[in-house]
Amino acid sequence: MVVPAFNEAERLPRALERIASYLTGHAGGYELLVVDDGSTDATAERAAAAGATVVRNEINRGKGFAVRRGMRAARGGRRLMTDADLSTPIEELGRLAARMDEGYDSRAVPGARIEVRQPFYRENMGRLFNLFVRALALPGLRDTQCGFKLFTAAAADEVFSAARLDGFSFDVEALFLARKRGYRIAEVPVVWRNDAASRVSLLRGFLAFPDLLRIRANDWAGRYGL
Repeated sequence: MVVPAFNEAERLPRALERIASYLTGHAGGYELLVVDDGSTDATAERAAAAGATVVRNEINRGKGFAVRRGMRAARGGRRLMTDADLSTPIEELGRLAARMDEGYDSRAVPGARIEVRQPFYRENMGRLFNLFVRALALPGLRDTQCGFKLFTAAAADEVFSAARLDGFSFDVEALFLARKRGYRIAEVPVVWRNDAASRVSLLRGFLAFPDLLRIRANDWAGRYGL
């Protein structure tokens, strides 16, 4: 379990307790890894006190950098990235694992039951962003931004070794790279609850649009050795 965290000292302990409670007793054991992305509060200390392995970035580098570092540091045969707010409850992991058993690398689509919706302006921004994602990078995928994705170790190592984006669009890049390398991607409906404390702002969302062009440019440069 890879949990990126920035100044999450207040809600992170409860999330880690819930994750550990759910996973305790599961066959094969588990590893709980928190990537503290340059927090200025007690995020790292509280994560360690809750029993997590903590990897610390000296400065804030962005969620993409934190997830990339966590996925490459993790040792599990299956690696889940999940947000500290548990907007997708950890109990939904079973649905992703079941699809992975069928031969897929999985990620979650917040569509089965949305219990708390986002403000309308964020929903509309997300819809617009997804239109661009499907046109420029990932045709056929309904949603790329849900922070609840499960990778096999092989996929995580290959994808996150090649990924470069640190910001909001890192999910798109990871899925783009996975598809380019021949991994099967399954979208799985789950329960999803918007957290009012989410740090995704309109400005951050709009800044993600140029990243879609960077993903294609990086792919083109890599293809031709530039």
